[in-house]
Amino acid sequence: MSNQSYYVPDQSRLPIFAAFSLFLLVMGASSTINGLGDEGGGSVYVLYAGFACLFATLFFWFRKVVQEHIAGLDSAQLKKSYVYGMSWFIFSEVMFFAAFFGALFYVRTFAVPWLAGLGEKGVGVEAIGLWEGFEATWPVMTTPDAGSAYNLADKNMSFPGWGHALMWLPMWNTIVLLSSSVTVHFAHIALKNNDKSKFNKWLGVTVFLALTFVGLQIAEYYEAYAHYGLTLNSGIYGSTFFMLTGFHGFHVMMGGIMLAIMLIRSVRYNHFEQHDHFGFEAASWYWHFVDVVWVMLFLFVYIL
Repeated sequence: MSNQSYYVPDQSRLPIFAAFSLFLLVMGASSTINGLGDEGGGSVYVLYAGFACLFATLFFWFRKVVQEHIAGLDSAQLKKSYVYGMSWFIFSEVMFFAAFFGALFYVRTFAVPWLAGLGEKGVGVEAIGLWEGFEATWPVMTTPDAGSAYNLADKNMSFPGWGHALMWLPMWNTIVLLSSSVTVHFAHIALKNNDKSKFNKWLGVTVFLALTFVGLQIAEYYEAYAHYGLTLNSGIYGSTFFMLTGFHGFHVMMGGIMLAIMLIRSVRYNHFEQHDHFGFEAASWYWHFVDVVWVMLFLFVYIL
């Protein structure tokens, strides 16, 4: 049995550029979050530089991979490694969100009740010199000395009741995102049936729905900041809410960009074939993952 040849790419500086970009991105993001409210901070420019460097690096890297594929340099064995690579990437994203969901679970189930003196490890706020009369409720909207402790929100983003459901943006976000998961599946079916026209149409609808979700998320954040007084500094509820929904919104933007690139490749360059379209498949896997995360967010952050 003969061994199949495995394409080994030329040496590249792109991995080094990617590592440097991620370093700028992480340092800029952490410094920006920790410095919210401070005047004159320049950490946000480090964050922007990290984003710019990362997107530029990914553009040139993926362009090189696409060129190699079109040239026929990759083999079936290499394509299998793409599948494993994307699978591990999505698994790493699962662990990323698991950490934030774990933080939310710990705060709601343990930390807040302990501060109210409940449970075996309950210390009570009087014992540690915090707020007298503190009660274990979620979301944590008030404390006895809220004015001197930190800025708390006037309202939360939880389900307002069926009478106001049509004005509740998270519900529309859910409808839009779940619909996009259906449309990207229809696009995949059309591509497998070698119907490029339907593929382009359904994929275009998916990209439009992704942009709609991002727009609704921006409107929700404006409503939270301007009308509810809910910010990242609004106690543990504000920090967990914006960290979970914010990171998810970033992933939606990333997934939408990936799908938009697949649409451009299909419409302008006619890249994908009936039995050879892993680039689109990888983007669709990522999009379904983003949808699943939103369902969990909708359930544990907005409903329960």
